[in-house]
Amino acid sequence: MSVHELRRKAGDTTEKITINLGVVDLGQIDLLVQEGFYSNRTDLIRTAIRNQLSTHAEVVRETAARKTFVLGLQHYSRSYLEAVQAAGEVLQIQVLGLASIADDVSPELALATIDSVVVLGAFHASAAVKAALADRIY
Repeated sequence: MSVHELRRKAGDTTEKITINLGVVDLGQIDLLVQEGFYSNRTDLIRTAIRNQLSTHAEVVRETAARKTFVLGLQHYSRSYLEAVQAAGEVLQIQVLGLASIADDVSPELALATIDSVVVLGAFHASAAVKAALADRIY
């Protein structure tokens, strides 16, 4: 069992999320932005999230190791999946972060080599590959 942790780099892929806040919380955020503590609302929210993730970093690492998640970015190329197929193996993809399958991977190759996909974060693959794996994505 191994966990591969990849550090964030500038320019990493980001995903958009939406949150609902009460007007009092939003007002306090706007006040901190207005007073120059943060450049904008997003800056404060990202900082708050990173602080919480830092506080719980050990729990995340321990849980990822226990559940054998790859922590960070994991990319599956066509050549890698062809090698998996040639070896007669199948993958159980478990990623905490970003898992991506190359655009040149056919749905048939994905079905032959990927048994299951569990991604906490984001999963990028062609529409055809996602459709083929739909019943294997948890």
